Order: sequence, then structure tokens, then C-alpha cells
Amino acid sequence: MTVKRKAALIAATAAAGLAAAGVAVAGATGADDDATDTPIRGSALERAGAAALAHTGGGRVTETEVGDEEGYYEVEVTRDGGGQVDVHLNRDFEVLGAEAEGSGDDD
Repeated sequence: MTVKRKAALIAATAAAGLAAAGVAVAGATGADDDATDTPIRGSALERAGAAALAHTGGGRVTETEVGDEEGYYEVEVTRDGGGQVDVHLNRDFEVLGAEAEGSGDDD
């Protein structure tokens, strides 16, 4: 194998490796539609979480979002049995509705 051919083969292999690494990094950093979600913070997080847990009758807050399409806040609650419920709240932390994940039905 000539030196030029060997150098070209090494360069092509390196380029393919870099492309694969770029895809892996994009996947690991959540490069999808949910990557722009803004979590609830501060005292609003405490109030939204309390309202959601009161609505679901308990559980654990596992995700939050400000500016949800169904309300101002969205709080995901994981129930003790493992099921998840998305609770949608207005700006005053009043429940607008809730949806069990995967069901498409409102509570």
C-alpha cells in the first residue's frame, strides 16, 4: 500500500469516526423536541408540585415544565404504583386537567 493511499484511508476512517461521535453526542444531550423545555424553578416549583400532588393524591414529582401547551405549568407525577400523570396548571396553580401518560384520557 502506498503512503498516499494509506494516508487517505486513515483520513477517511477518522472522518467516519468523528461523524459517528457527533451523532452519539446529539443523542446523549437530548437533541429532540423536548430539549427546549424549561423546568419550573423556585417557589413556583413548590406551589406547582403541591397542587399536582394534591390532585393526584400523592406520588413524587419527576418532571416539570413552564409554558406547556395545555397550561402554564405541567407537572409530571409518578405514583407509588409506577404510573405517571401529567397535571396541567394555570398561572395561579389551579388544576386545568390531568392526563395519565400513554392513555390519552384526561382525569
